[in-house]
Amino acid sequence: MNVNEWLNENTLGIDIWRNKYQYNNESFDEWIQRVSGGNKDIAKLIKEKKFLFGGRILANRGLENEGRKISLSNCYVIAPPEDNIESIFDCAKKLARTYSYGGGCGVDISKLSPRGAKVNNAAKETSGSVSFMDLYSMVTGLIGQAGRRGALMLSISCEHPDLEEFIEIKSDLNRITKANISIRITDKFMAAVKNKQPFELSFTRLETGETITKTIDAYSMFHKMCEMNWDYAEPGMLFWDRINNWNLLSCDDDFEYAGTNPCAEEPLPAGGSCLLGSINLSEFVKEDKQFDFESFKDCVDKSVIALNEVLDEGLPLHPLKEQRESVYNWRQIGLGIFGLADMLIKIGITYGSNESIELCDLIGHVMADQAIKTSALLAKKESPYPMYKPECIEQSAFYSKNALGETKTLVESFGLRNSQLLTIAPTGSLSTMLGVSGGIEPVFANYYTRKTESLKGHDEYYKVYTPIVEEYMTKNNISDDTELPEFFITAQNLNYHNRISMQGIWQSHIDASISSTVNLPESATIADVENLYMEAWENGLKGVTIFRDGCKRLGILTTNDKKEKVEEKSSNNKISESDLPRGYIITADDNVVGLKRKIMSGCGSLHVVAMFDPVSGELLETYLSKGSTGGCQSNLAAVSRLISLAARAGVDVYTIADQLQSCTACPSYVGRTMTKHDTSRGKCCPDAVANALIDMYREMQKNINDEEDITTQAKKMTHKTSSNKKNIKTKNPCPVCGEELIFEGGCNVCKSCGWSKCD
Repeated sequence: MNVNEWLNENTLGIDIWRNKYQYNNESFDEWIQRVSGGNKDIAKLIKEKKFLFGGRILANRGLENEGRKISLSNCYVIAPPEDNIESIFDCAKKLARTYSYGGGCGVDISKLSPRGAKVNNAAKETSGSVSFMDLYSMVTGLIGQAGRRGALMLSISCEHPDLEEFIEIKSDLNRITKANISIRITDKFMAAVKNKQPFELSFTRLETGETITKTIDAYSMFHKMCEMNWDYAEPGMLFWDRINNWNLLSCDDDFEYAGTNPCAEEPLPAGGSCLLGSINLSEFVKEDKQFDFESFKDCVDKSVIALNEVLDEGLPLHPLKEQRESVYNWRQIGLGIFGLADMLIKIGITYGSNESIELCDLIGHVMADQAIKTSALLAKKESPYPMYKPECIEQSAFYSKNALGETKTLVESFGLRNSQLLTIAPTGSLSTMLGVSGGIEPVFANYYTRKTESLKGHDEYYKVYTPIVEEYMTKNNISDDTELPEFFITAQNLNYHNRISMQGIWQSHIDASISSTVNLPESATIADVENLYMEAWENGLKGVTIFRDGCKRLGILTTNDKKEKVEEKSSNNKISESDLPRGYIITADDNVVGLKRKIMSGCGSLHVVAMFDPVSGELLETYLSKGSTGGCQSNLAAVSRLISLAARAGVDVYTIADQLQSCTACPSYVGRTMTKHDTSRGKCCPDAVANALIDMYREMQKNINDEEDITTQAKKMTHKTSSNKKNIKTKNPCPVCGEELIFEGGCNVCKSCGWSKCD
């Protein structure tokens, strides 16, 4: 098997695999061998697309001997800084070191003194806990991670006197740009909100003995949180009592959660890490449209074993001593799911319906029981996790609900190998690579609108259907998405009450947490946000991300036909490679056809001139020159000559373009894309040149062949929607390709290039 066969010629998925997970041109089989660690069972599950490890494992496993600083964990929680300057800056140092290994981090700042507290130094009083958020955000922005920046979650207790300042900080769009922020909400606070009662904020500084208190109106503060969320998409809410009370360690007095990872699906102790893997539910639907529970149980069993193998293998690789000690003592893993929406569509059930909730309740219970059982059998073979206390596990409400009789007997006899087993993480890159829905999210949209570049003075727009939609339409001879049955519900039209119900039923079987997004339309009110958060708390959720289309901080990709999306590359677009013998280079005579494009890059303007064979329409020569600004002319001349040499040696334009598009993003290019919105399509000058060459090549082929459009194969299952549209500015641009991001699974994801903030 090769990667093309594995991903069914899905060009975007193949690009994600090559750019994020393939190492040094290894083959697909070599990659499988590396990331499976020789475990044949898990290798088979990966090939069947039933299971995938988290991104750090897929990218890094087996590379520790290549001289690289790597971690196999996606995220960590750093020990909360103590209320002194040394600890505050030690925390920044720990963040930097962890980012350098590729991990994201969570930090809680509730132990830091509020603004105005007395200190025994030159300042006389502290600038407050919130002021140090800028430091941690800056560190996050400084440390690179293979073309991206680390992810950070900053949280604070709802009882901290700096609460209001924390809530409002993201209204300044220039502050804390490299972190997500969330508030640790207690049941006491939510009860005060519900009953419209006063609530006391309090902090005692141990060094001076000073206590600072504030009495607030709980509902007014809650309203402010929701108003900020409605307008700026943050802060999020972490229902901290539910986090503490619904897990395997809820009765262990020696255990304490220190915070959550950046997407909040993993509450962890100080130094804890999230070691992730996810099961693709869409692959467990049988031909009779029934869910295959036996096969699923087997997958859960083998996945828990595999994650424990990775945990042992990765133990010495964690960046910090506190991380190695925490992982050794508590042995948390995070097995989750994705492809839920695809599964429901294959069965023919509407997402959020009573039938879907009942099915997910069964699946979740089977998953939890099997994971606990497998962990007990591993404890029999190896030993329980070092901090295991049998009486604490047996008293856990989560354990009592989810472990069945046989499983409880095994736990009583052998203990547990892991203190935490299940989580539902963002699976943006993984789900996009396989072409299925992420996490427990509904299908975001049945289609995305993409633009075909201008051929004769106007642009044309096409619907590109989501894979599960395209599959269904093909199988059932449907030509228009308006003919789809009612169970094709999307995030755009799903009632949020049903969305909360779905997350609630999964949370009842998940001992960690769930990273998820409730997408609201622009017309949603602040009262809607208030009701949603209140309903989430009452339904036992540990947290939820709410995202309203049109909020000031971010935008989401909509399905409006006016939205521009880049036409995906497709291997079907490629012409046959020339039969020229190796080393033979043809000569371009004067009988050529020239076309020209102007490119606006991050540095200025570039001019691309391409010469084509008048008969075959093949590229022969390219000339690149800069305008008054726009880069180094000598470098441009060198690139021009190499492109021309490759073209005249028989290398087709798509292969040339593929090499150019493999160049990494240019900061100045992306910066101008996000600010001035006048750059040409691409993420850097070589990428933009590639797009221009393809555009001219297609125009040349069209003129030669007099076809309506040469990309007929790429437009299979697409539908023309409109033409002569004006450019629409991107509200939430991807940092790699500049196209619109969507917000799902608690994370930003690009459906055009596969970039994910939370990989």
